[in-house]
Amino acid sequence: MSDHVYKTIELTGTSSTSIEDAVTTAIAKMADSVRNMRWFQVTETRGHINGGKVDSWQITLKVGFTLDG
Repeated sequence: MSDHVYKTIELTGTSSTSIEDAVTTAIAKMADSVRNMRWFQVTETRGHINGGKVDSWQITLKVGFTLDG
């Protein structure tokens, strides 16, 4: 097993559907500009309430990726 060095980026995703969709949306957007993503960790979960019902989800996550070279 080789040694790895990771860089992490923190980002926030939102979804009116689900927590999982908020995570998936954030990672998909990050994939447009970052290579070698390896793991993620959800650090915060929040929601917005409208009319007594859950209106949307907001998650903050850290994504780790390996550095080139």
